[in-house]
Amino acid sequence: MHLQANDVVMKFKGVTALDGVDMELRKGEIVGLIGPNGSGKTTFLNVLSGVFTPTNGNFRMGDRQWSKVSLREAARLGIRRTFQNIRLFPSFTVMETVEVASAWLDKGDRRENAQIALDALNFGQYRDRIASELSYGMQRRLEIARAIAGRLEFLLVDEPTAGLNHGESQDIVEVLQRIRGQRGCGIVLIDHDLNVIMNVCDRVIVLAEGKIISSGTPQQVRSDPKVIAAYLGS
Repeated sequence: MHLQANDVVMKFKGVTALDGVDMELRKGEIVGLIGPNGSGKTTFLNVLSGVFTPTNGNFRMGDRQWSKVSLREAARLGIRRTFQNIRLFPSFTVMETVEVASAWLDKGDRRENAQIALDALNFGQYRDRIASELSYGMQRRLEIARAIAGRLEFLLVDEPTAGLNHGESQDIVEVLQRIRGQRGCGIVLIDHDLNVIMNVCDRVIVLAEGKIISSGTPQQVRSDPKVIAAYLGS
């Protein structure tokens, strides 16, 4: 199954954050989305996941096509995501945190879905811990567990290694690879750590000023003069 974005435009009070973006995402593939600050990376995830309604454009996945979708509707389609800033219920346990996400989908047994998600991240032993008492790195992992509870077709991950040390970043990389292997989902990864992007992604897409300026394997993108000028060279 592919997820296709066609001619996506997003404007905010005259500022064009996305300017005619066409993108195809494939299940089983990890795609890195990189570019300078303000290039439109997070905006694209927000539009794709239903946080924002695009000014123009449409999406297709399987036999479904839409131009407008809510965050909940996108999640029910299996388009799940994490955010740059950790958003947890501080008084909830780990299990309750993931259960809430599963219950929100109204699909399947919420506790079973939550347990499967926690097991995928080797997180089951922490199920009764209060979320706010976990280390920052563990909270990052909990966010991912919450995002994969229930139906999962495409996982959108925004800056999962931000604020983590090298060892914690490597743990996140291994988690994403494990999820892709176990669930067969597509993953879109935004991260400023280019070592993470270049080592884990099958394909890399580069945005600058709301437009795609390059797409290809990590090796192709790394050597693209347009990318070097707009991003890597700086």
